Formats: sequence, structure tokens, C-alpha cells
Amino acid sequence: MNKGKSIFFKYFMICSAVILISFICLGAVLLLVSSRYFIEDRKAILAKNCDGAADEVKQVLLDNPSGWTEPAAEIMKEYAMGCSAHFILVDKNGRIIEKTYGADSIKAQASADLMKMFENGDNYIYDSFGGLSEVPSHLYGLKFKGNGPEYVMIAVSETTEDTAYIKNLLEVFGISAVIVMVIALVIVYFTTMKLTEPVKEIAELSKKIGKGDFDVTFPEYETTEFKQLSGAFNEMAASLKSYDTMRNSFVANVSHELRTPMTSIGGFVDGLLDGTIPEGKREEYLRIISSEVHRLTRLVKSMLNLAKIEAGELKPNMTRFSAVEMIIDVLMTFEKRIEEKHIEIRGLDTPRIWLYADEGLVHQVIYNLTENAIKFVDDGGYIEFAFSPIGDRTVISIKNSGEGLSEEEMPLVFDRFYKTDKSRGLDATGVGLGLNIVSSIIRLHGGRITVKSVKGEYTEFMFTLKNEE
Repeated sequence: MNKGKSIFFKYFMICSAVILISFICLGAVLLLVSSRYFIEDRKAILAKNCDGAADEVKQVLLDNPSGWTEPAAEIMKEYAMGCSAHFILVDKNGRIIEKTYGADSIKAQASADLMKMFENGDNYIYDSFGGLSEVPSHLYGLKFKGNGPEYVMIAVSETTEDTAYIKNLLEVFGISAVIVMVIALVIVYFTTMKLTEPVKEIAELSKKIGKGDFDVTFPEYETTEFKQLSGAFNEMAASLKSYDTMRNSFVANVSHELRTPMTSIGGFVDGLLDGTIPEGKREEYLRIISSEVHRLTRLVKSMLNLAKIEAGELKPNMTRFSAVEMIIDVLMTFEKRIEEKHIEIRGLDTPRIWLYADEGLVHQVIYNLTENAIKFVDDGGYIEFAFSPIGDRTVISIKNSGEGLSEEEMPLVFDRFYKTDKSRGLDATGVGLGLNIVSSIIRLHGGRITVKSVKGEYTEFMFTLKNEE
């Protein structure tokens, strides 16, 4: 399997990338938050100690205007030791008056730019102070006056401590992240294998279906999506098995239906050619041959119509027409057979029923059902038509007295090539597709067709079509 294209590889790589990006983002946020916290903390400490040192130096300056520098230096050293910072006392011209012992990295002569840093009212700056310090530092300055002159007390904290703190923090985070990531990737690896296992299993079983093994059963999975997929594939396999059985049956039936008349035609033609059939009976056998040819024609035509309907190529041409007039026209074509069997026609003394459907296809439905009713009605019996409007549709029923159907036969009457035992005896010319075509045409119109029967009493076919629009 090409892992570059497998769902396992893609899923694993996506999860790994998400974990890696999450750790990077988490590290960046942690670094930012820690830095901000450290800066704010140092700023608060410097501000507190700078304020205290400035207040005390101011008081010393007021108490001893001539010898205040040495006491001021001591005060600054105490505060510097207390907050781990450097203190610088600068006059208004930028000249350094005093600085703590820890401020050796600070240049002896401050730049005049140092004073400008606080002119905008800012007390805190993060910079190298215009060259005062060799490294960027935290700078907090406070202006105050003593005996007239203006001074600035500056607290300086270099970023060395910040860097060490952040470095240690990142080391701890990095080691923890690597350990957690390795554990997470191991879990993701085995979880991905477990999640993709059903996909591989379904793929293998699908290959068997593709090779024609429709007895395959997909297992039930605990995961909802795979459970639904498994159920769908099981239904598909069952449907394909059913269609395969129907196809085999259809081919066998077609072969049988074609072979019988063709064998008869071939035998009779051979008999006519070799003189086996006497001269006086040739016309009789030619009629039989003609009948078989017509039967073959009907079979082929019926099969073509079914194929068109199932392929969706046959589109109904919807028009408005009268159902009663159509039935009367169909009955006229069977007038001779109706008279021969002394059949009573009922239910046509009704107002016109207007339908909206394909007139030609509905004519075939009426013709097939009427022919079927005439075929099985008992001598001296009746054929009854009924019309019942329901909503935007009309239920049309065709009922005939006679032998009727058994409970076992009723579910099969719409199957292709199905013939009851009585049908085979009464009609040798039928092809067993009439009711199947009727059912297909009704479904094409969005209707339904059903059959009711009481053995020894009657058979009734009912179907629905749309009313006039």
C-alpha cells in the first residue's frame, strides 16, 4: 500500500501536525505570558524601590544640602541590594552624581539623551539607555527636586536574569513537550490503526462483492459511521444478490420463451421443406408459424418497453383524456370474445372520469388488464369497472368473476414471466410480461397497483392515476 496516499498515513500525519503546531503555539504563548509577567513584576519592584530611594535621598538633601552625596550613595546601595538592581542619580544636565557599586557597566558620563527619556511622562523604559548599558535593561526613573535643582533617580535591572529565567523555563517546557509528544504520537499511531482497520476490512469485502460474491456479510461496528456504512453495504450486497438472481431467472425465462416458439417454427419449416407435412395441412401449419412469429414479436416488444422504462428512457407524454371512453374502446376490440363467453360488463354507466397521464401507456394498462380479465372470467360471468376519486388521484378497479387466485399466487402475479398453472392451460400465446409491464407503467406515473382475490369467486386489480389538472 502506498502510505503517501493511504488514509492511515494522512490521518497520522494530520494528527501529528496538529499536535506539533499545538505545542509550538503553547510554547509561544507560555513564553509571551512569562515574559510579560516577568517584565511587569520587575517594573513593579523597580518602581517601589526607586520611589523609596528618591524619597530618602530627597530628605537627606533637604537636611544636609552641603554633604548629602555620601549618605545618598549609601541609601542607593541599600535599595540596590534589596531589589537586585543598579541605582543612578543624575542631575538635570545628564551628569551622573552617584551610582551604586553594581553599576560598573554604566558609563561614567551619562548622555544628555538620558534626561529626554522621561520628558514625555514615561517612568519605565526597556532599552540600552542610549549606550549607558552594554545590554538591554529595565529602566525606571523618577524626577524629584531638592533645594531647587531637579534630579532623576534611575533604577536599572539588566535582562540577564530575564534571559536565564526564560531559558530555564523553555528547557523545562521543551523536555516536557518532547515526552508528551512522543506519548501522544504513539497513542495516535495505534488509535489511527484501530480507526482505519474497518476501512481496510470493508475494502476487502467490497472486492469480493465486485468479483460476484454476494453472500458477503459486513460485520457490525461500534462506531456509528462505520455501523451505518456496514449496514449500507449489507443492503447493497443483498440487493445485488437479488438482482443477480432476477437476472439469471430473467435470462433463463427469456431463453425458454424464445426457444419454444423458435423450435416450433424451425420444426414446422423443416417439415414443410422436406415434405413431411402433407400438402393439405400446410396452411394450418403456416398459421401456427405465423402465430409463433407474432408471439416472438410481442415478447421482444414487451422486453424493449420494460428496458426503456427501467432505463428511464421512456418519458410519459401527459395529456387529458376520458378513462371511460378508453375502456369502451378497449372492450370493442374484445367484442367477439366477450360475446362467446357471455360476459356481463358492469360499472360503465358513470359520468366521464378525466385523467392526466400518458394516454398511450394507460391504454396498454387497460388493454392488458381487460384481456387478463376476459381470459380468466368464467363463462356467463361478469367484468366490473369502478372509479373512486381520492384526493388528486382516481382509483380504477377491474374485477372479474371466476376461479380467482390463491394466496400463494397473488404476490407473484406482477413478476416477469410468471404464469399461473391455469394461465398456462388457457393461454399458450402469452409471454408472461403483461402484468409486469402494467406495474412498471403505473409506477412510472407515480401510482400504485394492487390485486385482491377470493379463490373461486373473483379477482380484482386496482391502480391509481392522477386526476385532470
